[in-house]
Amino acid sequence: MQSSRVTLADVARKAGVSRTAASFVLSGRTDMRIAAATRQRVLDAAAELGYRPNLTARGLRTNVTGVIGLISDTIATTPYAGEVIRGALDTAREHDRLVLVAETSDDHEIEHGLIQQMLDRSVDAFLYASMFTQEREPPALLRDYPVVLLNCMATSFSAPTVVPDEIRAGHTAARALLDAGHTDGIHVIGGRHDTVATPGGVVAGRERMRGIEAEVRAAGTEPASVIECAWHVPDHGYRAVSDLLGERRPSALICMNDRLAFGAYHALQEHDLRVPEDVSVISFDDSDLASWLRPALTSVALPHYELGRTAVTLLTEPEHGRSLLRVPMPLRSRASVAPPASFS
Repeated sequence: MQSSRVTLADVARKAGVSRTAASFVLSGRTDMRIAAATRQRVLDAAAELGYRPNLTARGLRTNVTGVIGLISDTIATTPYAGEVIRGALDTAREHDRLVLVAETSDDHEIEHGLIQQMLDRSVDAFLYASMFTQEREPPALLRDYPVVLLNCMATSFSAPTVVPDEIRAGHTAARALLDAGHTDGIHVIGGRHDTVATPGGVVAGRERMRGIEAEVRAAGTEPASVIECAWHVPDHGYRAVSDLLGERRPSALICMNDRLAFGAYHALQEHDLRVPEDVSVISFDDSDLASWLRPALTSVALPHYELGRTAVTLLTEPEHGRSLLRVPMPLRSRASVAPPASFS
């Protein structure tokens, strides 16, 4: 087994040409007149020896290494949102790029150190990512490098931005219920996530509600109620729907994520109401819960893989980029939506 790296000089020696000629052939340059037979000898020698270019050395000459640094808060430790990373890795591989992934746990000191370590290792472009869509200012350390903001937005940092199209997702969810015949009795569970901890709500909540309200108003109606609560655990959805059912019976529920919908299912069951025969339910995110619930839950999917894919594409093909790119969120239609029940 060969114990040392094959060098350009080794290829040149085996092909019987100068190191300069071998370099021109293997770099694909055509501005030096090299005979076809000589070119082929170089290529054959490189293949036989298993030569691979030294990308570190090339990066020092060209200042381009083809290494992308993905800096996130908590994406890497979340299996579902980890599809963002898979989308980035797959697309980078298609463009002959390498991605280094680092997670900060939302600690600014750790973040600064990780970015500096990436720069020390010749990373020349960055994806600055967030687990949840939010306003987030990247560190000044990144201002001199190509950066794409992934699932986050900044006001004072100018960079292409890739986020889910939450506004259109709100339209999609409301339209699915309207098309099924629900014009009255549509209640929104979770709202803008307007809580003590997040006054005014979160980006996804505000944008989803914007789409929902615009769609139902265009149909000449309004949500029957918007119940604000945190989205983190099913218990919030359970309590919100239980309280609602103590006052009235809804025709349909728009739950702001699948965890809330899971809690809503349990509250409806406790009140002897069936999904979708008695109450239709639609949600957002399309997590594993959506397909495992019975009946399976109709949900507007977060496009995690496409977010990662789009962000790397913007780094590798910047001429096709836009300042803000909203990635579509497709509807996953399942069994939880039906025409309104007839009841007195």
